[in-house]
Amino acid sequence: MPLFVRFGADELRVGLDLTTEQFWARLLEPGAPFPSTAAPSPGTFRDTFEACFADGAEAVICPTISSKLSATYQSATLAARELPDREIHVIDTGSTSMSTGIPALLAVEMATAGATGAEIAARVCDRLVDVDLLVAVDTLDFLRKGGRLSPARAAIGTLLSVKPLITVRDGLVVMTERPRTRAKARERVIELITAAPLERIAFLHTPTSTPEEVAAFRDRVLARLPDGIDPDHISVGVIGASTGPHLGPNLMGAAFLRRR
Repeated sequence: MPLFVRFGADELRVGLDLTTEQFWARLLEPGAPFPSTAAPSPGTFRDTFEACFADGAEAVICPTISSKLSATYQSATLAARELPDREIHVIDTGSTSMSTGIPALLAVEMATAGATGAEIAARVCDRLVDVDLLVAVDTLDFLRKGGRLSPARAAIGTLLSVKPLITVRDGLVVMTERPRTRAKARERVIELITAAPLERIAFLHTPTSTPEEVAAFRDRVLARLPDGIDPDHISVGVIGASTGPHLGPNLMGAAFLRRR
C-alpha cells in the first residue's frame, strides 16, 4: 500500500509515482520544500482488501506504521469495519520503516507455510516486542525541519558535531543517545544491535552512502553478532519516505528481530 508524499503542490505515491531513490534525490535538491506524508484513504484500503479476496485470499494481515506516526492504521481499521464478513487483521506495529516490514515478512512466511489468518495475526502481535529499529543520524537539519528538534538545540548540536541515535519507543521516533562524531555514533549503533542474538536484520542506509561504506557497516555488524544469523534473513535497503524526511542523508543502522 503506497504512502503519499507531498512536495509543495505535488502529491506522489511512493513506489508508484516515485521510487525511493527519486524521493531522496528530490528531498536533497537545493531549496526543495520539506515534504509531508499522508496515509492512504479508507476507500483505498477497502479496494485493496477486496482485490485480495477477489484473488482468492481467505484472510488479510495488514501490519501498519505506528498509529502515533501516521493515520495509516486508522484508515485500514475503518476499511476493515466496512467489510465485516471478511477476515481482516489490522496490526499496529508501533514502529516504522523495516521494523514494520519485518512483521510483514513473518506473516508472509507463515502464510506460505499454511497458517490461518488468526494464527498469523497472533504470532505477529506476539513478536512485535522483539522488533527494534536503530540508526545513527548524520545531520540534525532534518530533525529540525521535521519539528523534532528546536532550532537552538540543532544549532548547538551541529557545533558540537552531535550524531544522535534514533529509535522508536512507544510508537514515536525518539533520540536515545547523542554521540559526537560519525564514527562514534556508528560504533555505538553496532554495539547496541549486536548486544543479543538476532533472528533477522534489515540494514538501512540512504543513497548518499557508497556501496563500500554500506558493505563495511554490514560486515562489522555481522562479524560481531552472537551466534551468527541465517543469510536468508539478512537484507540491505534504502530507508523510505515514511521516516527518511525526518532523519536526512548519510544515516546508517538497521531494523532487526531479536531471537528468542
